[in-house]
Amino acid sequence: QVQLVESGGGLVQAGGSLRLSCVASGSIFTINAMGWYRQAPGKQRELVATVINGDSTNYADSVKGRFTISRDNAKNTVYLQMNSLKPEDTAVYYCNADVIATSCRRSNYWGQGTQVTVSS
Repeated sequence: QVQLVESGGGLVQAGGSLRLSCVASGSIFTINAMGWYRQAPGKQRELVATVINGDSTNYADSVKGRFTISRDNAKNTVYLQMNSLKPEDTAVYYCNADVIATSCRRSNYWGQGTQVTVSS
């Protein structure tokens, strides 16, 4: 089994910054991709950013130029640096990982989510 634990959420004023972290642990052989998604009240969960094998990144248009995703493969950790935050960034942010376990089984995992609230 694999667990994802997020941290770093909180309350910040518009224009401020936050850094989210997500650590994967358990029976991990390798992680193909890690990413961040978010879900605002009354809305569907949406992609924020993904990183594949440490160097190929993808961002939602709404966060390009403001958010940066990075990954430490040795620590099975993914980060999301969020700058110039806007009230519309308010949501629960979820970590996601595409994992190949030591059993050679490939599975997709989600963290429990961390709340980000941006005040105007």
